Amino acid sequence: MNINKMKLMTQVIAISLLASSIAFAQSVTAVERKIADQIDRDRDAMIKMLEDSVNIDSPTEDIAGVKAVGKFFQKEFDALGMKTRWVDMPAAQKRAGHLIAETTGSKGKRILMIGHLDTVLKGERFRRDGDKVYGTGIADMKGGIVMLVFALKAMHAAGALKDSQITVLLTGDEEDNCEPVSICRGDMIEAAKRSDLVLSFEGTVNNTATVGRRGASSWTIEITSKTGHSSQIFKPAMGDGGIFEASRILNEFRTQLGGEQYLTFNPSLIVGGTTASAKNAEGTATGKTNVVAAKVVIDGDLRFISEAQKERARAKMREIVAKSLPGTSAKITFFDGIPAMTPIPGNYELLKQLDQVSRDLGLGPVEALDPGERGAGDIAFIAELLPGLDGIGIGGGGNTHARGEYASVADLTTLTKRSTILIYRLTR
Repeated sequence: MNINKMKLMTQVIAISLLASSIAFAQSVTAVERKIADQIDRDRDAMIKMLEDSVNIDSPTEDIAGVKAVGKFFQKEFDALGMKTRWVDMPAAQKRAGHLIAETTGSKGKRILMIGHLDTVLKGERFRRDGDKVYGTGIADMKGGIVMLVFALKAMHAAGALKDSQITVLLTGDEEDNCEPVSICRGDMIEAAKRSDLVLSFEGTVNNTATVGRRGASSWTIEITSKTGHSSQIFKPAMGDGGIFEASRILNEFRTQLGGEQYLTFNPSLIVGGTTASAKNAEGTATGKTNVVAAKVVIDGDLRFISEAQKERARAKMREIVAKSLPGTSAKITFFDGIPAMTPIPGNYELLKQLDQVSRDLGLGPVEALDPGERGAGDIAFIAELLPGLDGIGIGGGGNTHARGEYASVADLTTLTKRSTILIYRLTR
């Protein structure tokens, strides 16, 4: 490349950078620039907090570990002058409890910010490899909590936190929530009733945010049938047997309910024979090839985008189960789990505001994640009470419920800027 071409390229780059700087200056306020700069300065401190929190094992069933992570973050909220408290769960629930932190201002929207302290696994310690950081709970979701903490720190440094109305609620059992909901999510529901909107810091997926999450419930089918010598199967005195009835039911589920958007149903366990039983995702059965199966048990799940879709599916499943083959009878029992976060206009309005923040910061557009790409989550317990946005935490890689979970260091600061400016604008 000759010298003149090099000079021309340098001038083009300089003009481009100047234009970008001018656009940034025109689209964000002085306070917002101060907040963004503070987050850049806090980068190393964010990584250190992420390391320290990841190195505290906190799988859901480790009550002491979950509480230790909660106390770790509680100190950070205390340092910001927030009112904090730890809510213990009754001993019968076998869960650690939740952390709540609140500001006492009166300005702007009342924001509920949620996350969870527990992980599925334990044991993989923090390590860094270039731009990637690894460890149990990095993305799901200690990284999101670190983002939340430093968002509030940056607002505090800019003098913008004291007048805000923010409630932070970090649950201790999102990965395996306890029951009943009235106890295990009662504080979250009450906080939602006092708030105008909710932001959840579960990990982002590419450059999206979550406006909807499917709900999850389970079901069990129990089939009984006449039994006896296999040579008599299909005859009026014997009937078709329990296993053929199970096959009929499952095939009808597939043909009559399959293909509906956002609706899935998965038979995850089936046992059948002369005797059969299933409990806690394990089953046993006995039988002989010359004996008609007398008992079948099927366990499965049902996922849905709204309560209406769930109830329609359940009604059709009951109808199918009731049409028994000769010599058989069947019943289906449904068990509620996590409700759906149904996409509503208010969720899309929050997405629009996040998208504008992202564009103003030069980070590009933010689109809605297809609800079919995300599982159930805590935000769904309050989704019917107020608009919300999920998936604004640090993006991750690898399987977040397996070893090798990682996140990007670059995302830690850029996504924190984006969420912090959104919070700042909502609280004005």
